[in-house]
Amino acid sequence: MARYIEIASQLAQRVRSGDLPPGASLPAVRAYAAELGATSSTIVRAYRHLARAGVVIVADRRRARVATDGVIAAARLLEADRVFRLAGSDDPALQLLLDHTTPSVTPVGTRGSFQALRALARSAADGAAIHLRHRDGDYNAPFARALLRENDPHMLHLWRREQGLLVPRGNPRNLRSAADLASLLVARREQGAGTRVLLDQLLIADNIQPDTIAGPELHSHLEIALAIAAGIADTGLGIRAHTSELGLDFVPLTWESYDIALPGSALGAAQPLLTALKSPTLHNAITELGGYDLTTTGTVTRLVPARTSG
Repeated sequence: MARYIEIASQLAQRVRSGDLPPGASLPAVRAYAAELGATSSTIVRAYRHLARAGVVIVADRRRARVATDGVIAAARLLEADRVFRLAGSDDPALQLLLDHTTPSVTPVGTRGSFQALRALARSAADGAAIHLRHRDGDYNAPFARALLRENDPHMLHLWRREQGLLVPRGNPRNLRSAADLASLLVARREQGAGTRVLLDQLLIADNIQPDTIAGPELHSHLEIALAIAAGIADTGLGIRAHTSELGLDFVPLTWESYDIALPGSALGAAQPLLTALKSPTLHNAITELGGYDLTTTGTVTRLVPARTSG
């Protein structure tokens, strides 16, 4: 290994561990060269290598300092060949994101928020794409914090998306809320899917027991839309995408947060996702689907332990 690569890797490890936090200055070139018994040109090459990887910022006549996203960039630099395994809830925008990250990110074949979390828990995935509303109203963070409490839990925000009732054009039954579903055939996602959880929560809020609802159980938002378009269900809870081309209308009910839960150790491998989420082309493609809010997409949050009362 070239000497400058070795030095850059050592510094990247210090950044990832927090020994050199964002904003911290790297050692002065000449002093660091003397400390390591290296030449100044070797240190300069090491700093430039880190700068190209986004770990540090090098400004003329100023000491190099750790970038705001330096921790993630350092992890990615140290794990350049690692593939991020993503278990995910069904979402057409997620497929567009994967199209921009292949082969650095690969789906592991699980659908549904509960299934994704199970894959993450047993280390069959590096991240879980979820949309689960906790009983306190908070989305996703309580589940990620509990599951990854010993593994430095983080959350990567993808987008907010609109959930509502898919209905035949003109909404002939004049549906407005979950309270109107008691006597209808309702296309539902399978148990464990975030949309099924949301539907059950909405029904319970309107004093309807979820197990009294009749209708087919399906495995994707597209299948729900197809069932309603084919006339084998009266309605179903789903996202706005797929409605217009199938001749359906959409009754909006709520917005939900769609995020990826992941441990701190997977932040480096998640870098291709962060890069893709900055793409204007991707933003335009997702916006064209309808029902998505990308205002804070790409935000990474470290989940601190929840406060307990008493």
